[in-house]
Amino acid sequence: MTDWIGILKEQTVNGDQMSREVPKMLANPDISETQVKTLFAALEKQADFAEKLTLALEKFGHDFPIIKAAERLEERYADLAASAAEKLKTMRK
Repeated sequence: MTDWIGILKEQTVNGDQMSREVPKMLANPDISETQVKTLFAALEKQADFAEKLTLALEKFGHDFPIIKAAERLEERYADLAASAAEKLKTMRK
């Protein structure tokens, strides 16, 4: 059986780290457009994974606080991806 709670905990730790690192990366004046595109794609992939994790937690009947934590993780990755998209937009002006 899959340890969904363990996966959520691991992904939350990764999300916390990304919340600290991504703004630093995007603020770096030497970051290239290619690097920002790659970062955006990775963040979108993580947001998709977090969405699937949320659905799995719901499917297997986990408690509301667990599902809320997964939803917050999904939102965090979506927000980080949006910040990367905004950086790309400003770089292309």
